[in-house]
Amino acid sequence: MGFISEFKEFAMKGNVMDMAVGVIIGGAFGKIVSSLVDDILMPLVGVLTGGVNFTTLAATVGDAEVKYGQFIQNIVDFLIVAFCIFLMLKGINKLNRKKAEPEAPAAPAGPTQEELLAEIRDLLKQK
Repeated sequence: MGFISEFKEFAMKGNVMDMAVGVIIGGAFGKIVSSLVDDILMPLVGVLTGGVNFTTLAATVGDAEVKYGQFIQNIVDFLIVAFCIFLMLKGINKLNRKKAEPEAPAAPAGPTQEELLAEIRDLLKQK
């Protein structure tokens, strides 16, 4: 088998294509979540914290400037992104559970013990 045909077989496998689609959708979703964090949630957090902008927080140690505010901002961004992904996956799992669990048809109700005994009694009376 030639190198080109081997690569073509590898690249066209279902798992590779699924992964590529997942990466592309994940990148697009990442942009949406980043916009949600940067443009909507962080301004609200800034209002709640009295206008503190985390990214400007820094400390000077000798000649070095330690920008710990940017680090705090990245942690907040990560927590919000992780929470959004958690909610999305929770919703998807809930939908998949509903699809996977079709309602089982009710088992046909058989005669009760009393009904069987009454039937036997009636048959014995007939003889």
